[in-house]
Amino acid sequence: EQANKIIGIVRKVVTNLYGDSFAQSLRILYGGSVTADNITELMKQPEIDGGLVGGASLKVDAFSSIIKQTAQVRK
Repeated sequence: EQANKIIGIVRKVVTNLYGDSFAQSLRILYGGSVTADNITELMKQPEIDGGLVGGASLKVDAFSSIIKQTAQVRK
C-alpha cells in the first residue's frame, strides 16, 4: 500500500506538469524488492503498473512464479 501511495503522488505530479491524459498513459514500475512472495500484492495495487525484477530474475523458479502470478492478477 505504501508503494501504491507514493506512485500515486508521482502520478499526480506528472498530471500537474503534463496533464491527466499523459499521466494515465505513463507506466510506472515498482523498483523495490520484487519477489515471488510479494508480487501478487504489488500487482493488485491500482497505481503500480509493473515491477522491476532484480535478483529474483536470476532464479528460474522464482522468476517463473513472478511471471505466472503477474499474469493471473492482470488478466
